[in-house]
Amino acid sequence: MRNIDSNQLIDGARFNAFHWRVLFWCALIIIFDGYDLVIYGVVLPVLMQEWGLSPLQAGALGSYALFGMMFGAVFFGSLSERIGCKKVIAICVVLFSGFTLLNGFTTTPTQFGICRFIAGLGIGGVMPNVVALMNEYAPKKIRSTLVAIMLSGYSVGGTLSAGLGIVLLPSFGWQAVFYVAAIPLLLLPLILKFLPESLGFLLRQGREDEARQVLQWVEPGFVAQPGDQFIKANLKSAGAPVVQLFREGRALSTLMLWVVFFCCLLMVYALNSWLPKLMASAGYSLGSSLMFLLVLNLGAIFGAVGGGWIGDRLQLQKVLVAFFIVAAVSISLLGFKSPHGLLYALIAIAGATTIGTQILAFACVAQFYPVTIRSTGIGWASGIGRSGAIVGPLLGGALVSIELPLHYNFMAFAIPGAVAALAMCFVYQRPAKALPVNQASAPSV
Repeated sequence: MRNIDSNQLIDGARFNAFHWRVLFWCALIIIFDGYDLVIYGVVLPVLMQEWGLSPLQAGALGSYALFGMMFGAVFFGSLSERIGCKKVIAICVVLFSGFTLLNGFTTTPTQFGICRFIAGLGIGGVMPNVVALMNEYAPKKIRSTLVAIMLSGYSVGGTLSAGLGIVLLPSFGWQAVFYVAAIPLLLLPLILKFLPESLGFLLRQGREDEARQVLQWVEPGFVAQPGDQFIKANLKSAGAPVVQLFREGRALSTLMLWVVFFCCLLMVYALNSWLPKLMASAGYSLGSSLMFLLVLNLGAIFGAVGGGWIGDRLQLQKVLVAFFIVAAVSISLLGFKSPHGLLYALIAIAGATTIGTQILAFACVAQFYPVTIRSTGIGWASGIGRSGAIVGPLLGGALVSIELPLHYNFMAFAIPGAVAALAMCFVYQRPAKALPVNQASAPSV
């Protein structure tokens, strides 16, 4: 009889075709997740003109999806502990893809807002689950890098959204950019076929034959034998998963991670929602303003992947602190008149250290919590953080409506970066403990 430590097998596995498959499908989902979210900032100037929206009304309309994301992250992050990541991901894809498509057929702000809220449920709910799934199967030595590469799909989607906006808006109108969101619905059968279920969920359900098959995909050198006994880390104690976020010395770190997510998402959504409008009010054309949004999301890709690579070699927490400080400085400088080259550089740096840092923050949370509460931990951090995402567009709308000088707007967006850097200093990692899966003191995982 052997004791099989699935975590040890996964940690030491060599990157292979199975990991490519998980990375590809999770990244593809995140690309369209990011596309569906950033799309509002792309069409915002056109909607304000066509529907006669005030800055405050536009900010409120942008927040509907963010309210949906807040509830979706909390609900679907916890639901996956009961029905598995795979089913939850499929449900979320239907929600965010289907209702973003329906946005293209709306004719009033009310209809638009309702569709954005429901789409937001899926947008917010899918993120914790794909992060947890990728983190669970990634080899330890490249875990931060793989999670960052996957989540950089968010910025690829944002870049795609801005790029298609530049091409489609002048010729086909704002509705056309929403029709692209139908693609994930067409791909859903393939997603269900090729995306694996969480190994931890399979073991909790007693589906050990499926778990052995997955482990053979993860580590081809593993050969299952009769009588193998699975070992799993961080077995769940008595109590609800949410309560576990505050036990075993995790309370302060959990609260600080929530502060980090709040501040970072405030910066991300303030910039994604209002950067084109602020630049247009500063005298730039709509095309140039959308180009700034594209550069912002391109910068995020380099920030996420580069930060993940550094985080695998240094402590990821220190990388986050440094990135938040750089974010505060770069955003503050955006409001001052600069040569075009320097302005594009500052926007790229801001994207790398806001959107890119948010991606790294997901990786950090995934590594902080044990597998039995990982989706719950990511979901609650994301859900609580969505209140910052809601505040961001509203704050931008309020600042624009009172017509402050441009640099005051960006300084207000920069302050949360300094707060997040400070909060990140109080997050403490704790090592996991491994126990046999059939130990009487805890249920199997």
